[in-house]
Amino acid sequence: MTELIVICCYLGLLVLLGLSASRLFSGSKEDFQLASHSIGPFLLLMSLFGTTMTAFALVGSTGEAYTAGIGVYGLMASSSGIIHSLCFFLLGIKLWRLGRRHGYSTQVQFFRDRLASDKIGVLLFPILVGLVVPYLLVGVISSGTVMQAMTAGAFPDLFPTASPGTSGGIPPKYGMLMICGVVLVYVFFGGMRGTAWANAFQTAVFMILGVVTFCVIANKLGGEDSLLANMQKLSAAVPPDKATRIAMSKTEFFTYLFVPFSVGMFPHLFQHWLTAKSAESFKLPVVAHPIFIMIVWVPCILIGIWATTSLMPDRPPLPKVPGTDAVNPNAILPFLVKTQTSALLGGFLAAGVLAAIMSSLDSQFLCLGTMFSTDIVNHYRKQPLSDRAQVITTRGFIIGIVAVTYLLSLSNNKSVFNLGVWSFSGFSSLFPLVFAALYWRGLTKAGAYACILTAIGMWSWLFYDSRFGADRDYTFDLTLGEAVYKLQPVAPIFVASAVALVAVSLVTPKPDPATLRKFFPEKA
Repeated sequence: MTELIVICCYLGLLVLLGLSASRLFSGSKEDFQLASHSIGPFLLLMSLFGTTMTAFALVGSTGEAYTAGIGVYGLMASSSGIIHSLCFFLLGIKLWRLGRRHGYSTQVQFFRDRLASDKIGVLLFPILVGLVVPYLLVGVISSGTVMQAMTAGAFPDLFPTASPGTSGGIPPKYGMLMICGVVLVYVFFGGMRGTAWANAFQTAVFMILGVVTFCVIANKLGGEDSLLANMQKLSAAVPPDKATRIAMSKTEFFTYLFVPFSVGMFPHLFQHWLTAKSAESFKLPVVAHPIFIMIVWVPCILIGIWATTSLMPDRPPLPKVPGTDAVNPNAILPFLVKTQTSALLGGFLAAGVLAAIMSSLDSQFLCLGTMFSTDIVNHYRKQPLSDRAQVITTRGFIIGIVAVTYLLSLSNNKSVFNLGVWSFSGFSSLFPLVFAALYWRGLTKAGAYACILTAIGMWSWLFYDSRFGADRDYTFDLTLGEAVYKLQPVAPIFVASAVALVAVSLVTPKPDPATLRKFFPEKA
């Protein structure tokens, strides 16, 4: 029960944090949705990093490293560190300036103005929501897995299972409900300010406790006198196929580079960019973000590959995927935290894992509520909603999307890492749209529509072909002569959407000069 008590105390603290932030709420929609543009450099760094480092980075990367080996770090972490900061610099600052100048609070508002198209929102809104939902599922599914693994043994008679690693633990459906409820409360009452405060607090929690987790597990598994000696012993015991990326082709490996471009089109990240107090606030996130990524990803990847060594304890056995004999990769990290640490420390470390999960869920829920109230309800009403009505509408949609996400998560046992990659691939495929909108005067409305329809059409086809992400080894095979090149699905989708954007823009009527003067005043 110790771990459960610590987790419950942590969740209660988050609820209090959200309620405290609500005391500063002015009542305006701008304050609820954008914290009145009051976020400084440190809080912006912590909220941006907490939003991007999700269950995908902790639970998912550890599980994928257990399955595929150390090459996972090269796939995502090293490239993400550079590309994320590049997106903050190239896109974030320009979008922040345009947002402040023209009063935007969502991506759809920006694209409507930039493309002079009212109907672009009708197309973009359901696509963005549809791509965010798998991302939400990554966090919700992981939270249920973590809660069950960390509370195993607490209720042996009430929740027995076939696996000793999960028997007696709170079932995922209850753990997921608890996490969704806590996030809902502090987002509902605290809005963007509560979300930013919670993200900063949770980012500090999971970074500090992540390093502690790494050291404790290394010392316990290695059994040597020093951390360095334990790391050397554990690394030497890693099987050769897990110590390299030998099982993955070069083209498959390098086409993962397209995936981190997803941050350029994350609607929740767009909203966080607009909360900045000034352009100067972006300096710290641009510089520190890659360092923070390394601090989080390196321990998670190493723990994942160490779990494949003979130094792992035989008892209790690793948790299985329900109904199969296969090891559940999503449960590797919480299993090691549970079995290799003391009960009290395990509770704190579990809170750190849950902190990473919730630090992205809150931003995503708030963003979807903001988009619905701003881009759908308020935009298409003859009489605009009052600020109070917009806040109520935002909160109402947040409740609805939390409920839908929870219900979807009840029937989903897919790999957290794989589900995250598919979500990111969809957003990456739309990156050419936002980049062209900011830097190319020749982008036309027809070109934008061609880009969006091509991206979502190809993504839907390949996602369906992969059995909705169930095929973890799915690739797009490109045949040139007798050679077959395996590509990550994001690569052909990204290229096709970019080609469609450029080709159609070149043969369709150019944008109105007044629109170009509005967005490119320096070139007017």
